[in-house]
Amino acid sequence: MIQDSIPAIIISAILPLLITYFSTAYLIKKLTARGWVAMDYHKPDKPNIPRPAGPAIILGLLITLIILYAITRNNGILAISIATLSGFIVGIIDDLRTLSGPLKPLLMIAGGLPIILLGTYSPYFTFPLFGAARISLIYFLLILFAIPVTANTVNTIDVLNGAVSGFVILTSIPVIFALFLKQQFVLAASAIVLFSAAIGFFMHHKFPSKIFPGDSGTLAFGAMYGAIVIVGGVELVGVIAILPAIMNSFFYLSSVRRFTEHRKIKIRPTVVLDDGRLVAERDSKAPITLVRLIVADAPMSEKEIVQSIYKLTAFSSLLAIIVAALTWVKL
Repeated sequence: MIQDSIPAIIISAILPLLITYFSTAYLIKKLTARGWVAMDYHKPDKPNIPRPAGPAIILGLLITLIILYAITRNNGILAISIATLSGFIVGIIDDLRTLSGPLKPLLMIAGGLPIILLGTYSPYFTFPLFGAARISLIYFLLILFAIPVTANTVNTIDVLNGAVSGFVILTSIPVIFALFLKQQFVLAASAIVLFSAAIGFFMHHKFPSKIFPGDSGTLAFGAMYGAIVIVGGVELVGVIAILPAIMNSFFYLSSVRRFTEHRKIKIRPTVVLDDGRLVAERDSKAPITLVRLIVADAPMSEKEIVQSIYKLTAFSSLLAIIVAALTWVKL
């Protein structure tokens, strides 16, 4: 019953936002003082911005998830917590040491193991109008594949100020909606944790960014998103919501033709003009990305490009909400 889950839902809505917001503010000062900064390539003056915010993000996520598990004793929450932590660990290693392109997704396979070992998944894949289909033999492998995919897909959308934090906020909404429709209120609370922490971080990450998430932040967000949709059995809704990031990953990989770090790409997909606007790189060797396609016709400011990403994400999230309604609303 939803009445029994109200305390968990309230905690999930408030606590991650507060923890992430204030811990990020603290981290901005500490990282700046220590010189842990990264260049913002999309500004004319190339300012140095503190990075990574992953420790603040994981603090907001994990503290709340631990409280949720203590309240509910739900193994799904435990599996989501471990998967999220695994994403952070891989990310923080990459932030500090720089992992190779292929190694990151391989290490992220560990994020799917707690879901399998704790048995917090269903081998039934639910389609709108047609119902559920059992895919038990394939689903085991899909779980191991899914966490690296969602984690790295969310990571690839971290291209401009506020892009990834706004993306996570928007894509969490249809997942929350679908889980409420399924009356899985505890798991809905875990999705609210993701939504709330993303808002807390967005307040510092929006244009102009005061801090960057780093791989430790984006991989934690992406791993948690993937774990929630798998444990909650709302996989199709989750995939549709993140379609813009999936498209971005597909464009990038199809043009680069290998897993490689963005930092190792010699020709950037966009060029910053003197007035701060971005224009598509005309060199055919430059990677194809969502941002490069958005500015293919005419130069745009960073804020305008991010707004375009938000609009695409809002549209895909609306489609995901419609799919959830068609699947679980009883007529």
